[in-house]
This record gives sequence, structure tokens and C-alpha cells, in this order.
Amino acid sequence: QVQLVESGGGLVQPGGSLRLSCAASGIVFNIYEMGWYRQTPGKQRELVAKITTDGDTDYQDSVKGRFTISRVNAKRTVYLQMNGLKPEDTAVYYCCAGLSSMRPYWGQGTQVTVSS
Repeated sequence: QVQLVESGGGLVQPGGSLRLSCAASGIVFNIYEMGWYRQTPGKQRELVAKITTDGDTDYQDSVKGRFTISRVNAKRTVYLQMNGLKPEDTAVYYCCAGLSSMRPYWGQGTQVTVSS
């Protein structure tokens, strides 16, 4: 059974930092492209950052220079370091394995709230 378990969300003030983690089980982690998405009520889920099996990364323009995605294959974990958080970063963040595949896997999501 495939499981992606996100953690690390919470409430943070503008300008603060959070690190999200996504621990995977039930998949051969190192062969999967991994990504972080986010969603706010009434909007479509959007890709925030992705990392290939070779470690190449790509980011949504709005988070470039503030967010960093990384992976540790030995731990079957992908991370999203978020610095300089803004209120508009408030969303539920989802981990995804196999973004471009016919059958991507999703985590349950973790809430990030940026507010003073």
C-alpha cells in the first residue's frame, strides 16, 4: 500500500519559515519524480516545486528564491524548505509522487497558514 505522509505545516508569521516533509512508503522512491502542490478553497491545485530522480528542480515563479525542494532517497523523503513566507502562501500543501505518470500518488495534505 502506497502512503505519502506530509508533516511540518502550521501557523507562521509573515517572513517566517517552515520545512515540510513527505515520507513515502510502498513505492520505489528513487525512481519517482516528486513534487509539492498547494491548494486554496475555490482554486485549482497548483504545482509549487518539483524534483526529478536526478535532483533537478523547478519552481513556480512566485516561490523562486524563497522555497527549496530536496530529497533524501535513503530516507524516502522529500522536503520543502519555505523561507520568507507571505500570506498568499497560505494553503494546504500536498506531496505527490510520479507527477507526470498515469497514476500519481498523493498525500493527505498539510495546512500552512501565514498570518500575523
